[in-house]
Amino acid sequence: MITISDQAAQALSVMLTQKNAPATAGLRLAVERGGCAGLQYAMRIGTAEPGDVTVTHASGVRFFIAADSHSVLDGSHVDYSDSLSDAGFKISNPNAVRACGCGTSFEPAPHAGVEPAAGQPCS
Repeated sequence: MITISDQAAQALSVMLTQKNAPATAGLRLAVERGGCAGLQYAMRIGTAEPGDVTVTHASGVRFFIAADSHSVLDGSHVDYSDSLSDAGFKISNPNAVRACGCGTSFEPAPHAGVEPAAGQPCS
């Protein structure tokens, strides 16, 4: 199960409105190989793809979890931060055992079911 903060839902709602996104759109979350710790998050506005898990916030906005990423993201919390130095969606992932120094990638716990790629240098 993935939880979504009210701030993340509100930020997504504003984005969807600004982009004139269709009513079926939401934020699609995935994990892909890359980054200096082996895996990195991928996020984009879009619609659900076959096999995705849909998480609907009480406000009605939807987050789609890619089918091949669900085990790595299970138990995560999605929030939104809008600080002076950093703004965007933030994922608190209990399946991440190590993050890279620049904070853009992570290494999953062995039980998460995904082997990370060989790390790349942080940029």
